[in-house]
Amino acid sequence: MQSELEQLKSRIAALEARNKRVEMDKAWEGSLVRKSVIMFVTYIVVVLFLFAIGSSKPFVDALVPPTGFLLSTLVVGDLKQWWMKRRQN
Repeated sequence: MQSELEQLKSRIAALEARNKRVEMDKAWEGSLVRKSVIMFVTYIVVVLFLFAIGSSKPFVDALVPPTGFLLSTLVVGDLKQWWMKRRQN
C-alpha cells in the first residue's frame, strides 16, 4: 500500500513540475521581451539584407517586417479568442 501511495505522490510531483514548465513556456510566448527580441533581430537582419542589395533607405524600409510582426501579435490574441469561442459552440 505504501509503495502505491509513493508512486501516486511521485506522479503528482511530476505532473506539477510539467505544469510549471508549460506555464513558463506560455508566459515566454506572450512576453514583451520575446516580442521585442524578435522585432530587433528581424530589423537588424533586414537592414543588413537591404544594404547588401543596395537599397536607398535600408533603415526606413527595414521597419516594415518588424511592424508587421507587431501588428500580427496584437491581432492574433483576438483571433484566437474568436476561434476558441466558435470551436466551443
